[in-house]
Amino acid sequence: MKKTPILLTLLALLGLMLAACGSATASTDTAVPNESTTDSDNGIVNTSAQSSVPTQDVDVTDEIVTTQTYIDLYNRLNNSVVNIQVVGEGSSLNLDLLPFEIDPDPEDPDQEDPDLELPDDFHQELETIPVQSQGSGFVYDKEGHIITNNHVVANAIRITVIFADDSEAEAEIVGTDPGSDLAVIKVDVDPDRLQPVTIGDSDSLQVGQLVAAIGNPFGLSGSMTTGVISGLGRTLPGGATSPSGVAFNIPDIIQTDTAINPGNSGGPLLNLSGEVIGVNTAIQVNGATTFGTTPSFGGISYVVPSNILTQVVPQLIENGEITYPWLGISGTTLTDDLAQAMDLPVEQNGVLVYEVIEDGPAAEAGLQGSEEQTTIDGFTALVGGDVITKMNDEVINNFDDLLTYIVRQTSVGQTVTLEIIRDGETQTVEVTLLARP
Repeated sequence: MKKTPILLTLLALLGLMLAACGSATASTDTAVPNESTTDSDNGIVNTSAQSSVPTQDVDVTDEIVTTQTYIDLYNRLNNSVVNIQVVGEGSSLNLDLLPFEIDPDPEDPDQEDPDLELPDDFHQELETIPVQSQGSGFVYDKEGHIITNNHVVANAIRITVIFADDSEAEAEIVGTDPGSDLAVIKVDVDPDRLQPVTIGDSDSLQVGQLVAAIGNPFGLSGSMTTGVISGLGRTLPGGATSPSGVAFNIPDIIQTDTAINPGNSGGPLLNLSGEVIGVNTAIQVNGATTFGTTPSFGGISYVVPSNILTQVVPQLIENGEITYPWLGISGTTLTDDLAQAMDLPVEQNGVLVYEVIEDGPAAEAGLQGSEEQTTIDGFTALVGGDVITKMNDEVINNFDDLLTYIVRQTSVGQTVTLEIIRDGETQTVEVTLLARP
């Protein structure tokens, strides 16, 4: 049975959301942990005469992976991965302007607490100071384009790219996309120094597939880690937000147990054929996605898939930015409990519309949000809105299906046909998608 949502559940606006993972060192970069798993032993046969466990033949027809497989992978790809050093803008308090002492003596119990009341214009006393951070990236083409995370180069004043041979080059930002946490920078160097990667097909990935990452965790350049694909089809909050402040999500995120740490952000996740299948972006720490520099790998890493990269990067190179189609609703996956509360069959799947954003595409098309409330397991839940079950004949089972279809299969200005359930009746509605605000 699907989990029951509550009224306080985060209402994600449809569109591309994005969150980022850890760049390294002393600024506001982001790291993201991942879940540690171990490869299962394949082809082990119990040959004990006393065992009653039946033996099982294992068909080993795929490529045999050896230590040399990883050595060859590293030797082929390490020169394509770069260390990115960033000097960015930060802020600091002018301590001389504080109306109290900030260095009380913890050994003096008689010391009075300082008056912490700040002047109304205290925000004007913040000073801009340079901060340093670092991340990873990889060579995209012979023209000098390098792919990394948006959060690695955000607010950059100066960007230095360090190649595997320790040579350096200054870089400039070509385009950034907070919505996918991807960015393209460019260096002006001899094309012979550039070894572009091959971009793979992230749609062909399977859970359990062996993968590797190369990057610069904690500034340790040229570090390689290995693991497996732990999960597919995750979503990750991105750096773009709606007018109401809700973060748009990135769909189709790859989960891996490959060790990703601060400084790995922006580096490639590779299949054993040496193809880039994603960009390492974030890690999970104590159940929460984190983008700071302090946390380190905890077994779950999040990776922006290569098939989003192939959509975004060409537009960043050409236009410096990207626009995403937008439906203009907030909602949730229709659960069994919600379906029952709305007198729908419990096996009914779809997306329950909570809110229709004013002046958005869905509002123009007449979609209706949820205006009724009910109590499920003691929690208040919204019900009564339209339930989206299909988009252009594509079955929508849950919210992630709808988000992924919009991001991957539609464009700004396209008119799509929604199949919805309203008041128990199935009908169709045409919606012209607009650019996400």
